[in-house]
Amino acid sequence: MTQKNGSDETYEVIVVGGGAAGLSAALTLGRARRRTLVVDAGEPRNAPAAHMQGYLTRDGMSPAEFLARGREEIASYGVDLVRDRAVAVTRGERGFAVGLAGGRTVYARRLVVTTGLKDELPQVPGVAERFGRDVVHCPFCHGWEVRDERFGVLAAGPMSVHQALMVTGWSKDVTLFLHTVDESELSDQDLRRLAAAQVKVVPGEVAGLVVEDDRITGVRLTDGTVHSRSVVFVAPRALPRTALLESLGVELAETPFGAYPVVDPTGLTSVPGVYTAGNAMGFAEQVVHAVSGGYRAASAIVGDLIMSDLDATLED
Repeated sequence: MTQKNGSDETYEVIVVGGGAAGLSAALTLGRARRRTLVVDAGEPRNAPAAHMQGYLTRDGMSPAEFLARGREEIASYGVDLVRDRAVAVTRGERGFAVGLAGGRTVYARRLVVTTGLKDELPQVPGVAERFGRDVVHCPFCHGWEVRDERFGVLAAGPMSVHQALMVTGWSKDVTLFLHTVDESELSDQDLRRLAAAQVKVVPGEVAGLVVEDDRITGVRLTDGTVHSRSVVFVAPRALPRTALLESLGVELAETPFGAYPVVDPTGLTSVPGVYTAGNAMGFAEQVVHAVSGGYRAASAIVGDLIMSDLDATLED
């Protein structure tokens, strides 16, 4: 891995974000012989997880090992990586100027923003401490590993009914804790589906998780009652990291999971030359999707640069 410490530097492409999407884009760009810099703040969304699942040939690999291998691969193609945070970006005559927290300014003709999102967890004692272990959010990510356990689903809104119904594919012992959601907020169809799936619905606010011998054993309500559970599913509030995109005037679209950039199939935003991939473009992007999105964006950029250079030659 190459770490640059010089002053102002110019690249063809700067990738902001060193997670799966960013490294995938950088790998494709490096193999295309494009001078590329990855700016990595080191804050991957899946850091709390011990393993990642559902990625063909990488099922069960730790996220840390996955990223370490990715960094080795991009270095082998001459891609630079700097451990820093992009704090500002502007567009000018030299393309895009990216200001780093460490004081440097780097420049590029094209920009790929893969800054992802941050999960804001319910403020329930024990949830943050157990997140990624026996507090999980995605059955496709963790369902197999916790199959047939006693599931609890901590409601964060009416959409939590969907989560409770989905996880019945991995366990038939599911309890939905309404927590701060009033039962009146559930539709008749919600209640019928929950009953058909044999999901127990428990009203009342959750006070915390009961943990014994480093395992969840129950969910405690504010009235003191404890319901025996061994796994708890939560629905984190997604906080998209779109500040850099917004500063460039990228168009965003509101979704039930936050505001995300409007993009075409390659990840190109409404601002020419600015691409995005991974959770920076959507809440549901898993690692496998992020890698695919990074590849697509990088491929489009390579074609864009080639055609732009040819057109410039024709104009001379």
